[in-house]
Amino acid sequence: MKTSSRHPSVVERNPFVHELKFTTAEKIKIGLMSVTVFPVRLLLVCFLMLLAWPFAFAATLGRSDFVVEPQSWWRRIIHLCIWVIMRAMWFCGGFHWIKVKGDRAPPSEVPILAVAPHSSYFDAIPVTMLMCSIVGKHESRSVPVWGTLISYIRPVFVLRSDQDSRRKTVEEIKRRAESKGEWPQIMIFPEGTCTNRSSLILFKAGAFIPGLPVQPVVLRYLNKLDTITWTWQGPGAYKILWLTLCQPHNSVEIEYLPVYYPSEEEKENPALFANNVRKLMAEALQVPLTDMSFEDREITLSRGPLRIQDCRSLLQFNQLVCRLGLRARSTDKLLEQANRAMKLQGHRLGLEDFAQFLNLEVTDTLKQVHSLFIQDDDGRIDIRHYVIALSTAYQPSKSMETLKLAFKLYENEDTGEILEEDLAVILEIMLGVKDVELSGLFLALERPDTRKITYDELRRLLENQSQFSLDCLHFKDHPRNGCIKSCNGLSHDKDK
Repeated sequence: MKTSSRHPSVVERNPFVHELKFTTAEKIKIGLMSVTVFPVRLLLVCFLMLLAWPFAFAATLGRSDFVVEPQSWWRRIIHLCIWVIMRAMWFCGGFHWIKVKGDRAPPSEVPILAVAPHSSYFDAIPVTMLMCSIVGKHESRSVPVWGTLISYIRPVFVLRSDQDSRRKTVEEIKRRAESKGEWPQIMIFPEGTCTNRSSLILFKAGAFIPGLPVQPVVLRYLNKLDTITWTWQGPGAYKILWLTLCQPHNSVEIEYLPVYYPSEEEKENPALFANNVRKLMAEALQVPLTDMSFEDREITLSRGPLRIQDCRSLLQFNQLVCRLGLRARSTDKLLEQANRAMKLQGHRLGLEDFAQFLNLEVTDTLKQVHSLFIQDDDGRIDIRHYVIALSTAYQPSKSMETLKLAFKLYENEDTGEILEEDLAVILEIMLGVKDVELSGLFLALERPDTRKITYDELRRLLENQSQFSLDCLHFKDHPRNGCIKSCNGLSHDKDK
């Protein structure tokens, strides 16, 4: 699969990975703090969180989820008490002072605050300072202590088991945003997931669908050693907490950018609105933009013997099919497309036929998807390549299921075998590489070389080779550059 000239921006550092490296001095400091300051800080933080609970519980008694009651004197006192306790909790955690730049717009003028980058659970600092509403999982409501504290700030709860939840969430955000300051401001992290702050990933459009003014807010954690970041691959939640509480001081800065008023075009196009706000925030943060999104994280973090070696082409493909609404939402939908592809028996499709296969109109985006799979000058594609790429993008952590599906698309019905050149194409798409050469793989079969292989034979090889892609294959830009170790432990050079 090719990467078109209009490929999305890909930054050098994976935004979903965080790696910590310690100097000797830092290790000594953490060791000393672990047996002195850390236990005291942890006890104080836990105590203050428990102390806030009865106040939050009292404030939520008899309160409606849909109507804002008048702010009585006793609720104001409770609000102040919770704010003081939360600020004391962050102080005990090492966030001794919090620098604030710019001015926060009032709720009556700006109902939505868009905060980025989202990199940690410590991003709760601005939430507790402002007591804004947030968008959160409905399951968090039932968590002891924490659920009560979350409920106090009147969040918009998302119920993941409800297929209509996204629409309901957007409608609730819009209802509150149009209340002219009656409801608290809604603080939204539009990235939708935690990253390492090396770039800004694509924003989700939910906060921008109402078409109302938005105030961008940027967060900066300024410690030289970044113990704050909590991403999909890196230190876990408890380790992050331990390391952060072991720092003498944790520096954080909150900057309110000027209010962004959408144009008529942006009101009609929430994605454009979101992207323009993202550009302003990236400029303020002095970080690059990347066209990766929350949905791309599994592609960049794939593991196993068939883990993706170069994710650029698959990332582009995934973004294009998501834009077209083609990304498989279930295994049944994927199998349905695979069965239709099998009936074509390798018949190649031009752009018009491809559009008909997908029941879509021909658009620029569809042309881009089609162009990724063109191999010859006739401008036609093998639809099986598209199905394999779709399966890889849909379930990158289940590469064996994709491989089994690919074998069904190509195998001889009598023998279950596929040809060497077909396997090479399958692996090129799944691994995101070019010019796969399989001599090392066939040497490992220890049988007469027929240049054919079954799924079971390949599966057995994969079960014994954790580094299958590196040890058994050769491809363009292979990390070992020419001489690689074959699956049977021997070395061979592809040019010999």
